[in-house]
Amino acid sequence: MTAPYVAKDSPRLRAAGWALHTYTASGTAIAFLALTAAVGGEEIAALWWLFLALLIDGTDGMLARRLRVKEVIPAFDGARLDDIGDYITYCFVPIFLLWYGGHLPEGRLGTLLAVLPLLASSYQFCRTDAKTDDHFFLGFPSYWNVLAFYVIVLGVSPGATAALLLTCVVLVFVPIKYVYPSRTATARGLNLVLAGSWLVTYAVMLVQFPDPSVVVTALSLLYVVYYAAVSVVLTLRR
Repeated sequence: MTAPYVAKDSPRLRAAGWALHTYTASGTAIAFLALTAAVGGEEIAALWWLFLALLIDGTDGMLARRLRVKEVIPAFDGARLDDIGDYITYCFVPIFLLWYGGHLPEGRLGTLLAVLPLLASSYQFCRTDAKTDDHFFLGFPSYWNVLAFYVIVLGVSPGATAALLLTCVVLVFVPIKYVYPSRTATARGLNLVLAGSWLVTYAVMLVQFPDPSVVVTALSLLYVVYYAAVSVVLTLRR
């Protein structure tokens, strides 16, 4: 079947494309606001900003494909822009939150533990196969924002946080294929629904902080277990 014609010179389509790129780029501004909140001692406000960044990252790719922005504005690399925003909001800001907020061990050990994810994710984001041809993430996909969220909201100890950080750093280099919720073909509809439901639990737990519901927390963590288990199972099958 022939792909539908795209009027690349259409002013309306080009305007929509640039608006979409601006939408993606707003993640960098959100990262700045999250950092200012963290420095001001407002960790929950910072997590709300990172929640907004998650919403943007979860929708901009689908919108870009629908608008066929790559064809309409071929001279601008939207994927690189997306990676810049993702590195800042998924890695740099969350790790800063953990370090600055005292959620890591004190002293040089805490600083070292903060640096390791930054280096590991720098490698991850520069891999040409970080996103596979069959639409998976290869290696732990730098979900440091998710880890920081649970550490802060659930009050995880610095020792346990250090162990989680080190485990995820190692997993960056382990060739497990993690589900890309909006693109992995297997159970795509289910994965989108579950990922959306997880975002709801994120918001509810922030609203309920410092005493999030046990039921909501359990449902939130259950999705994390499901995501990891499905990723491992699909990796072994393939």
